Amino acid sequence: MCADNETRVARMIERLSNTDLRAFEAEVRAKRLAWLDANLPHQSPDALGGIDAGLLVTGSTIPATAAPVTPRQAYELLFRKYMGLNLAELPVVSESEKEITWLSRNACPTLEACASLGLDTRVVCRAVYEKSTQAFLSRLDPRLRFIRDYNEIRPHAPHCREQIVSVDFAAMMEMALEEARVSRSEGNKGYGAVVSLGERVLACEHDTATSEGDPSLHAEFKALRRAVRVLGSPNLSGGILFSTCEPCPMCTGLAVWTNVTAVCFGASIADTADMGKSRILVSTTHIAERSPCFIEVFGGCLKDECESLYR
Repeated sequence: MCADNETRVARMIERLSNTDLRAFEAEVRAKRLAWLDANLPHQSPDALGGIDAGLLVTGSTIPATAAPVTPRQAYELLFRKYMGLNLAELPVVSESEKEITWLSRNACPTLEACASLGLDTRVVCRAVYEKSTQAFLSRLDPRLRFIRDYNEIRPHAPHCREQIVSVDFAAMMEMALEEARVSRSEGNKGYGAVVSLGERVLACEHDTATSEGDPSLHAEFKALRRAVRVLGSPNLSGGILFSTCEPCPMCTGLAVWTNVTAVCFGASIADTADMGKSRILVSTTHIAERSPCFIEVFGGCLKDECESLYR
């Protein structure tokens, strides 16, 4: 191990020994976003490997017409420009317009520090780096999603298999809309929800509180519970909850406890309350801002189509 890497490992051992993982994640996330704020807007597209600084997304809605940042561009910006890594140590094994998959084999201070401290990289890397990496990608384009395969992560495998996928938010919401229509046909209130991990759909559900006489059976609540069973883990980090209507506090709370990375909805609580629907007037953003874990909130996806369900 070279002296420089020994220094980084020593610093990482100190950080992991003395810093709460959630606090560590928040620090990493803030550092990455600060780098983007300081560097990307002042760089030319050529200097960024073709990334147009005008595509930065800072709001809470999904851009409808902007040309997307490609997974390849995001991969090179994160690892080559920001982290300064040699991409030969992160060989790409699969690539298309919608995804890029690579195997990380670079020298990793976190890996060495975890070995020294007897910590599990599956726990540490998920807690510290997954959502901080996602925040970096979301600043470029929220459709870009970071996925790590925790069955292939060092030292349990010779590499870490990682992926950036461009997710079609509108297509996911269309699935939720179809579930909402089924809900209405069954005499329920017309809510639909989908949970995805990248482009993989883990669950599609609709509300059955009326037909089954159980007020807990909201679409989002059911979708999150099914996604946990399908994935075989209570931790849905990296996942997105899509809902035709902004989730109520009960469902947003479950989204927090399952550790989803994002919630995306069509119609808002405020809008549906104005339509005369009975709602608890606490927004998803309000709860997310007070969550112990980082969670993104995006509103207005297929807003008109979703609102039409409740008029």
